[in-house]
Amino acid sequence: MRTLSLCALVMAVLSCGDDDDAAEADLLGVGAQCTSSSECLREGDGGINLACLDQFKGGYCGLEDCSGNEDCPERSVCVAHDDGRNYCFRSCTNKLECNANRDPDNEANCSANIEFVDADTAGKACVPPSG
Repeated sequence: MRTLSLCALVMAVLSCGDDDDAAEADLLGVGAQCTSSSECLREGDGGINLACLDQFKGGYCGLEDCSGNEDCPERSVCVAHDDGRNYCFRSCTNKLECNANRDPDNEANCSANIEFVDADTAGKACVPPSG
């Protein structure tokens, strides 16, 4: 009986939740695997439109050519990638956060070994595998 009660509690917690509590980066699909930009979530007129960055293995819903964190959705950061371009990558604290919308063959890493465009940025970002 105790197991059943625990399961009921877990299900109640998981089913509660509201998109208002979700990070903008998650709502927009930042970090999701893709094959075309139409698979990346978009906010219409004047909003942020993500692109499928196909230079990364499995694709990566994000933005390129950001000049700072202000160009990126909430909970994503502007990273100077080793390919010479800047990208908005999802910020993270662990690898699980990076791969909710990616398959095991195309997992991203939650890495601190990156260069943020804004020097005062701290933390980690989901870095996709190179294509």
